[in-house]
Amino acid sequence: MPKTGIAVLGYAHGHVSTYSSGIKTYDDFELLACWDHDEERGKERAQTFETEYSPHIEDVVGREDVQLCIIGAETNRHADCVIAAAEARKDVILQKPMALSLEDCDRIIDAVERTGIWFSLAFQMRYDPVNVAMKQLVDAGEVGRMGIVRRRHCLSLLFNEAFCNGPSAWHVDPVQNMGMWMDDASHATDWFYWMLGEPVSVMAEIDNVLTDCAPDDTGLAIYRFGNGEMGMLMNSSVIWSSESTVEIYGDKGVIIENYGDGPSCAVPQPAGSVMLKMYQPDKAEQGWQILPAEIPEGQGVRIANVTRNILDEYKAGKVQVNAREGKISTGMILGAYESAKTGTRVALPMDA
Repeated sequence: MPKTGIAVLGYAHGHVSTYSSGIKTYDDFELLACWDHDEERGKERAQTFETEYSPHIEDVVGREDVQLCIIGAETNRHADCVIAAAEARKDVILQKPMALSLEDCDRIIDAVERTGIWFSLAFQMRYDPVNVAMKQLVDAGEVGRMGIVRRRHCLSLLFNEAFCNGPSAWHVDPVQNMGMWMDDASHATDWFYWMLGEPVSVMAEIDNVLTDCAPDDTGLAIYRFGNGEMGMLMNSSVIWSSESTVEIYGDKGVIIENYGDGPSCAVPQPAGSVMLKMYQPDKAEQGWQILPAEIPEGQGVRIANVTRNILDEYKAGKVQVNAREGKISTGMILGAYESAKTGTRVALPMDA
């Protein structure tokens, strides 16, 4: 069977290097070429993954042996990269977040729909087995009607001077990435949309609380959803460790997830630690029901898990997160920024 040819457009997002490592082990996909505006980075990754590098994006997307482009360039370059790939009729996997503005989201949507390419965003939470299990429980009505859902998704990266001042420093540049809330909370906003649908409003606080190397290091947002549910999102890049990552409270039960992000997996867990459990009052005699779930060795396991799953979806013609859905999660982020800036509740979607 011939292999599907893949090109990478930008290695700024570290997740894309993880994807590339996985692709090198597959017998049905082949990593052929890469472009990066940062020539040093592009050449280094090309050497690492034994591909061809070009400083000209049109040369890479124009290759007849390339069918799929994985885009990991800096976030402010996403729209231009998607358009270049789409105009060349190449399918696209785009690293999160979709873009830094609703206008760039619309440019991506237009390019995807006008050219008819296959397109999906790579949101790792949708591929994590425990997140899938929680969604199945919710969809099956195991907790009944949801009232309050809390999700914590954090990092410790801003305590790392090398992250703030080294090759990854584009993350803390407001032009290339806006802020750490934009970059990392986008995972959780997509998770909330996946679990609860599109929110109708948001109230938020976003600021630096422990560091000053980025535009922001911590954010708290309360989203309201169509059936009245409250979604509380905590995202911080200055958290050393924790345990509880998700709480889902419904009128028929409660679901708790622990160890669902990087910091919570970075410290060895105490003996007997439980990742996923559920309580249902109609089964009160069982107490907390311990559900099957394996605590991963680290966040890298979750990131690596995306690669095979999203490529299998590509082969099947399935799309996990389309361009219009990607705009929703970006709008949730931008709405939170607007709320924090103005001190007001912001209606969503912002461009309605």
